[in-house]
Amino acid sequence: MHAATVVMTILAAGLASQWLAWLLRLPGIVILIAAGLILGPITGWLSLDTPSEQLTELIGLGVAIILFEGGMDLKLGELKKAGRGVGRLVLLGVPITWVLTAFAAHWIVGLSWPVALVLGAILVVTGPTVIQPLLRYALLNDRSASLLKWEGITNDPIGVLLAVLTFQYFTIEGDGFAETMLALGSAIVIALLLGGLGGWLLGKLYQRGGVPEHLKPPVLMVLVLAVFMLSNQVQHEAGLLSVTLMGMVLGNMRLSGREDLQRFKENLTIVLVSVLFIVITARLEFDQLLLLDWRAAALVAVVLLLIRPLSVALATLRAGMRQSDRLLLGWIAPRGIVAAATAGLFGPAMVSAGYADARILLPLVFAVIIATVVLHGLTLGPLARRLDLAAEDDNGVLIVGASPWSLALAKVLKSLDVEVLMVDGVYARLKNARMEGIDVYYGEILSEHAEHALETHHLGHLLCATPNDFYNALVCNALGPEFGRHRAFQLPTAEEASKESRRLTADQRGHLAFGEGCDHAWLQQRLDEGWIIQRTRISEAFSMDDATGKLGTPGEDWLLLGAVSPEGRPRLYSGELPFEPEPNWQVLYFAPESESATSQSAEQEASARNDTEQSGETSAT
Repeated sequence: MHAATVVMTILAAGLASQWLAWLLRLPGIVILIAAGLILGPITGWLSLDTPSEQLTELIGLGVAIILFEGGMDLKLGELKKAGRGVGRLVLLGVPITWVLTAFAAHWIVGLSWPVALVLGAILVVTGPTVIQPLLRYALLNDRSASLLKWEGITNDPIGVLLAVLTFQYFTIEGDGFAETMLALGSAIVIALLLGGLGGWLLGKLYQRGGVPEHLKPPVLMVLVLAVFMLSNQVQHEAGLLSVTLMGMVLGNMRLSGREDLQRFKENLTIVLVSVLFIVITARLEFDQLLLLDWRAAALVAVVLLLIRPLSVALATLRAGMRQSDRLLLGWIAPRGIVAAATAGLFGPAMVSAGYADARILLPLVFAVIIATVVLHGLTLGPLARRLDLAAEDDNGVLIVGASPWSLALAKVLKSLDVEVLMVDGVYARLKNARMEGIDVYYGEILSEHAEHALETHHLGHLLCATPNDFYNALVCNALGPEFGRHRAFQLPTAEEASKESRRLTADQRGHLAFGEGCDHAWLQQRLDEGWIIQRTRISEAFSMDDATGKLGTPGEDWLLLGAVSPEGRPRLYSGELPFEPEPNWQVLYFAPESESATSQSAEQEASARNDTEQSGETSAT
């Protein structure tokens, strides 16, 4: 097969698998592994003619970027939430898991001790490529999510380094305990110098403008790969530890363009994970899969049901952790791309070194990956809810900017059981909201304190309602990726900037809420004139067209704000994202308290008394 065809096949299959997994709400790795098996050992359609050693080196480069991106996600503020638990899981959990897994592999599957110990080291890792997507679906609270995220990202390079040292000990002639400890010390020193110090120097260079903005992401990518390769040249497989530390340093520095760098890395990581899983799985041979029997299934069961709970229980004993967090960690430990890549490297190498039973190494690792990803992916959300560790349902609204009008909106939403959090940097503006029982946050929403202190998983919509149009746009642009661009709204810009050519472009702001011309000043003026925020229930007997006919001209006589579904899920209205409220939805609108509203209420009440189509009353707040 032509090289270009191979590359396009891998890219298309990888990204199609990710998209399909999103549609089915399944962990992406499950679909990626299935696609790789179909293209590789099952059909033989995808043939990789690249020599094994070169392909392994290319896989290593991809894993390096993935771990660097994971390191950038590790914020020291989150470590404070996780507490001592992360340190215990790394310092005690890793060796306990390694030893117990090696014993299980030796006695259950019958692997020789060298192969069993290498397998145990590989299965120590709990990769961020699996943890992060699972956390997005499960909506854990910040503290529990931090524990899983920190453990996964810190365990990855440590597990790889442990596997390397174990592999070297059994395959390189003349190596002993002293040489192994020397290699471990060298790897740590190299990581501190090239990863830690190198990342800090690069961050300082970026802060001083030593690299132009358009070159920062590509320069960073090349330097990450350079640090990875240079570290490996000095000490074999120290590169992953170096790039992880480099990511942590850069991620915690105050870089003005950190979000752009991180977004670039996230997009690149999605492509790399898709490609690597397809490539690694396609390299499996069919006769390797036949090596998996009941003993392999028994090992997987022991790893999931015995070793993981026992290692977490022992490692976190008297660590001051909540019992619910310990129970969650005792079950959730999915393996990812780093485990697969490491097994793909050491399996063939150990076979070449004379350990014939190492042929089953890669299939065993894939069996654990599939079992953990499927079982943990399907059970993380329900288990978190059972243990009361899940964030509330994302049916809330984050309102930035406290004003009489935004308080009126918040009160109506709260009356419909919609969670509301109001944020403002002026303490006095939040007084009335606090008195009404509205949750408030005093401070800058884009501050580091807000990033670490605020629980926002239960808030699915963002409304920026300050008088400053450009600040509203800044907040929507910064928080849009977190909420989803389709859920980030801001008040329309002031009349002076209403001409299209003078406005911020759509990619620099949020969606304009409600309608043209209803900026902050317009809303406040109508509120002073006696307009109020009201709600009415749409039904089969009383449609949205009926409501519009009674209320008058939209934008002049009344203003549609949004609606709340019977399940309590809100939707904010925008001319850029219009929607049609369905029967039994509560419609929110801003209008004078007039006869039309009163007669509408009377009509709905009469309809309800006559037991006809379900409808509701109109109330004013």
